Amino acid sequence: MAVVITVAQQKGGTGKTTLVANLAAALAPSRRVAVLDIDPQKSLTRWHELRQARIEGASAISFHNISGWRLAAELDRLRRSHDIVLIDTPPQIATDARLAVRGADIVLVPVQPSPPDVWAAEGTLQLAAAESRTAHIMLNRAPTASRLRERVEADLAARHLPLLRAVLGNRIGFASAFAEGLGVTEAAPRSTAAAELRALLAELLEIVR
Repeated sequence: MAVVITVAQQKGGTGKTTLVANLAAALAPSRRVAVLDIDPQKSLTRWHELRQARIEGASAISFHNISGWRLAAELDRLRRSHDIVLIDTPPQIATDARLAVRGADIVLVPVQPSPPDVWAAEGTLQLAAAESRTAHIMLNRAPTASRLRERVEADLAARHLPLLRAVLGNRIGFASAFAEGLGVTEAAPRSTAAAELRALLAELLEIVR
């Protein structure tokens, strides 16, 4: 049975789609990976189309964009035939996002180091708690060092919110790889961005063992 990781955050612009794409690309060589795009913007669908045109055997990532009333049944089917299922959700707490959270083993909440992102994450954490699901915040698009980042990290720690150790920096490599239908571990495997992505993936796999 697959581990289901739902990437959710009710605030837009936090990098959910790029995060899902990069995790899927990094996992594909060693895991049977399925991706569900339930965000109406369908940016992840476009990424996968680029990937199929670029990489022979890109079907190693099983891609689906089923939403609505069929979502729960599709998720059950994918669980039986994959190792990891990643879900990209819309930037609001709607029915589809709720179903994706309900079906998750882990809810991953990307947060840029800014108060609005932290405030928006609270709603997503409340939804996960209401569905009895484990949620983890991760800092995404974070500057290498800044007083704001330090304040946000201190605020999360003071409120005992579940923050992962791994941090993804505000690095052009993530967006550049996405624009080519790739993950950063494929486009620039020796880069700092790729090392950060691998650290995040290792931490997530530790949690689900």
